Amino acid sequence: MELKPRVEEYMTRNVSTVSPDDLVAEVTQLIRESDGHNGFPVCSERMVEGFVTARDLLGADDTATVRTVMTEDILVADPDMSVTDAARVILRSGIQKLPVIDAAGELIGIISNTDVIRSQIERATPEKVGKLTRTLTDLHGVTLTQARQKVRLSELIPTQTRVYADELEGRRYELERGLAEPLVVIDDAGESGSGELYLADGHHRVLAAEQLGITEMEAYIILPEQPIELGIAQTAEKNNLTSMSDVSVVDYARHPLVETTERLQ
Repeated sequence: MELKPRVEEYMTRNVSTVSPDDLVAEVTQLIRESDGHNGFPVCSERMVEGFVTARDLLGADDTATVRTVMTEDILVADPDMSVTDAARVILRSGIQKLPVIDAAGELIGIISNTDVIRSQIERATPEKVGKLTRTLTDLHGVTLTQARQKVRLSELIPTQTRVYADELEGRRYELERGLAEPLVVIDDAGESGSGELYLADGHHRVLAAEQLGITEMEAYIILPEQPIELGIAQTAEKNNLTSMSDVSVVDYARHPLVETTERLQ
């Protein structure tokens, strides 16, 4: 039976918190200066006492304490809770983040709607890897193993000639929010792992990452027990693909046969 992913596996462990005695003005400033925070768990010695959001602070006296504006009766999750159940709580309660507490009642993490989405994305990737592995086994009759590790994007050889601008923008959005799934890469040299690294899945993600200045990404590496001649390697050679700079970006919004409403008026 497949084990369901648990909250503990996907929660954010390094959680920013505020004290119930902090001033409204101080926490308001924290939210303004933070990257994507719209609220904080309120804790005393890691014990959760409530949660304060930007909405709670709106219109409150700057000199008031967080204790006077925070929500005290909040929902919390157990680390052994399934991500699916946590998703149901987040969706049905209309909240964005669910504090995670241990048996002693101390805050050990927080799981958000973004973490839930990431859990589903990352579970999809092994299915792709499994399908590709089975295909390679059928074609070449070799045993393959898998490894998950970071790869340098500059070392990847693309296996498709173009990507699409709209999807590229979508992958940038995902990367900026930590949602991108791992790449799928084939090392054609076998288990020595010293051959060429062919990018089997993730061209849009790699180009989006390079635009954002990211140099490494998580990847599933497929390793045959011995060197094999890959069809995707032949594709790369035929199209003179040696690096991601050889991949063109197609923007169909600028296609001559695509009109905009402005031009049609």
